[in-house]
Amino acid sequence: MSAVPRDAWREAGRRLLAKAVEEFAYEELFVPEPDTGADTEPDTAGDAYRLDLGGGTSWTFRAARGSFGSWRLVPGTLRRRPAPGDGTEEEADEEPGPERLLLDAREVLGWDGPTTAEVLRELTATRLAEAHVISRDLPAAALADLDHLELEAHQDGHPCMLLNKGRLGFSASDAAAYAPEAAGEARLRWAAVHTTLASYAGVPGLDARALLSEELDAAVRERFAAVLADACAQSPYPPDDFVWLPVHPFHWDEAVATLFAPYLADGRIVPLGEGPDRYRPLQSVRTLANLDRPGRRNVKVPLLIRNTLVWRGLSTEPTRAAPDISAWLHAIREGDSYLRDELRFHPLGEVASVAVRHPLYESVADAPYRYHELLGAVWREPVTALLRDGERARTMAALLKTGSDGRALVAELVERSGLPPRAWLTRFLTALLPGLLHCLYRHGIAFCPHGENTVVIHDASEVPVGIALKDFAEDVNLLPGRRPEYAGLPQRADAVLLRWPAHELAHSLLSAVLAGHFRFLAPLLEEHLGVPEPDFWSLVRAEIGRYHGRFPELADRFEEFGLLAPSFDRVALNREQLLGGGFHDRAERDGGFDIVHGAVPNPLATAAPLTEPTEESR
Repeated sequence: MSAVPRDAWREAGRRLLAKAVEEFAYEELFVPEPDTGADTEPDTAGDAYRLDLGGGTSWTFRAARGSFGSWRLVPGTLRRRPAPGDGTEEEADEEPGPERLLLDAREVLGWDGPTTAEVLRELTATRLAEAHVISRDLPAAALADLDHLELEAHQDGHPCMLLNKGRLGFSASDAAAYAPEAAGEARLRWAAVHTTLASYAGVPGLDARALLSEELDAAVRERFAAVLADACAQSPYPPDDFVWLPVHPFHWDEAVATLFAPYLADGRIVPLGEGPDRYRPLQSVRTLANLDRPGRRNVKVPLLIRNTLVWRGLSTEPTRAAPDISAWLHAIREGDSYLRDELRFHPLGEVASVAVRHPLYESVADAPYRYHELLGAVWREPVTALLRDGERARTMAALLKTGSDGRALVAELVERSGLPPRAWLTRFLTALLPGLLHCLYRHGIAFCPHGENTVVIHDASEVPVGIALKDFAEDVNLLPGRRPEYAGLPQRADAVLLRWPAHELAHSLLSAVLAGHFRFLAPLLEEHLGVPEPDFWSLVRAEIGRYHGRFPELADRFEEFGLLAPSFDRVALNREQLLGGGFHDRAERDGGFDIVHGAVPNPLATAAPLTEPTEESR
């Protein structure tokens, strides 16, 4: 990627600055107070607030309050007092950026020098990536014409987190080659790993030989086999005792060639060469889709980078269990007539995996967790295989996108559908919620259906008709205990899936969908579709009510999960990233995470009831 234009850099700063104030205030990292001395002209939008950060520095702004107690800044009202001109970098721009705000807030946030430096490092990288997205922005109509893979290069990143594109570990040239917004392409390297280090797992009927025959052409397999045979001629290991897997070219250079040097030297890891197919990263960066053969599976591989809270490796045991989890989920869907016959509800199976252990680091149980997630691969079903004639797939996150013309993508989709906005939104909620609710209530299964993990399927008229879900190995959670619903759960899957009480399992919807996605979607709909925010929450409640009415025998579980409770715990991802150890070298990925802070009001609890919509309005 070339240097970003000055205007894109400044616009990225404006967006991140506003986001910092809004999300930090939402999580109560910042506590703005009413600004009683501000101008109070009656036609001025929003209420006036003041944020005092010590040392005589304050920031003032106007904002409205939204669902969950969120903050929505009035554009153009954020001011620093004293104004820039104190010799910092903002003097030339005459416009303070997010860097200035975070430096001002050091004392309030309790950051030491190393933490402050790391935050600024990740903020600068995020701002640069954001500027690249802005510089490539397209009008809403052009975004709507893109296929799902092309659209991935135009996404804005995690809506809740300020530092959402840091990718610490990537150099500038790495980001230009492998970041989603670069819309580039990469060829994966392949390696053979001896079975003393690696193990293959697949869903029933998909052994390692069958997988490779579907993912690599015969000529490529022959070439790789010849390389392996030559290497084995110089070692005590026969070729049949090796498992093959792809490796990201960055990760090979950064981690495998160095950290696995002992096993490259003793012949238990053999480089096979580069595969011919071109791949492009999805928003998760470590998952890639095949550009040349779209019918081939997505590949998820580890990357020794840190992004949005964690290092992006692949844990050995969850990787090994991924096909078992997928087979179990598919069996549940196939055995449930509601999921199978009435809904377009598709868990995208992680149908095969290779997990590779590192004996040296296994002997250091308290090593930082990234050293236990160094090598492996997961093959996932591609969403393209689910699409019927004329259908398109888009992540749910894409519905938050606004084009370069200031028009929301969702407004463009609604117009193309020919439906009234409320009718389109009802179709969207009918496509999204019933399957998630049924898995939660009937089967005690919670996914992590945030915007990037949830793919919305649209028909030829751009009307949502179903969803596909991603990420199972570590993002499927269950209820405690041995329940009848889990009778068919494989032992390997049972060992890695986390268990939570019902009210916490409900966060798969309350936090990932409602507070994590709808919190941002609702005001966008009000601005671009003219659907008032309270009406949207009434539509959501009505969809949940339709499900409750369809399955009254589950009434006890409706109470137990509490989706309509007056309030629920606030998940505070920025708090975790910036205060809770996001820069620490913990031994456990989930150890010590404390991302709940206070509670937020649940808009579903107070949403006005809607009468059942007519066919015409739907």
